[in-house]
Amino acid sequence: MKILLVDDSRAIAMITTARLESFGHEVRHAINGPTAIDLFQKEDFDLILMDIEMPGMNGFETTTRIRSLEGHEQWAWTPIIFVTATDSDDNLVTAIEAGGDDFISKGVAESVLQAKMKAMSRIATLRARLAQANNRLQDQANHDGLTGLYNRRAMDLRVDLLWESAVQNGYAFGLLMIDVDNFKKYNDHYGHLAGDDCLCRVAACLEETAERINAEAWASGVFAARYGGEEFCVILPEAGPEVHERAGKLMVEAVAALKLPHEQNAGGYVTISAGAIRVMPAEGWVKEAFRLADELLYQAKSGGRNRCVAN
Repeated sequence: MKILLVDDSRAIAMITTARLESFGHEVRHAINGPTAIDLFQKEDFDLILMDIEMPGMNGFETTTRIRSLEGHEQWAWTPIIFVTATDSDDNLVTAIEAGGDDFISKGVAESVLQAKMKAMSRIATLRARLAQANNRLQDQANHDGLTGLYNRRAMDLRVDLLWESAVQNGYAFGLLMIDVDNFKKYNDHYGHLAGDDCLCRVAACLEETAERINAEAWASGVFAARYGGEEFCVILPEAGPEVHERAGKLMVEAVAALKLPHEQNAGGYVTISAGAIRVMPAEGWVKEAFRLADELLYQAKSGGRNRCVAN
């Protein structure tokens, strides 16, 4: 385990650290409450051993502040064991109310200390497994089950934040609305399983192209999302002049270069159409930006498909 030891006595801290390290644990020492809080915010710990009697901020106050840290809710139940020479009933009650989980004496026997560390190690393992499971669930909630791109819900959340930032700071906002040309005919001709594979191939191409745009620094923070059905979006935060049009054309060219067979489409291959907008400065409602991009997408499809129309 990685343990945060909070104790104002360097001599006691050295002895305790040696004991814990002999059990195979990693120990970080904080000399006082403020230092402990700072370390806790910077690093992840499996356990905190908290001295009660410290000058300035005592262990109870330090624990209360750690438990209330914003942005650290996932660690709000990191076990905290109070270590003191006076294990009175009053101290025990105060420790629990402050957010502590256990209470041991500074002179605790080696066997008892080791047993408690084994119990805490089991808790740390369970916490790690739970965190992994939560991360997987969060990932599934944010990504489209078929293509792996951001889903509509996750895209909307990110777009709302990016749009608000653009409006407040007077930045530009770029957006591509993309549709796979004659996709219904593709499904009817090749079947829905092939249609799913087609969407996955197109999605991967859009994502790779977005990463290329980021890597070549046309814009930063560019990402692709599945809007619904055969429709996709590419978001270009703070896009410079003409970047949205260049990005749209690059997306169209990249998908065409895949040369995925589509006998019911002009040219015999899968193609996409795109509507590209750049709002500078961003103002009003982001829904209006999507509406304008959708209108340009319609123009691209009406004009023969396999093209990008930009404002």
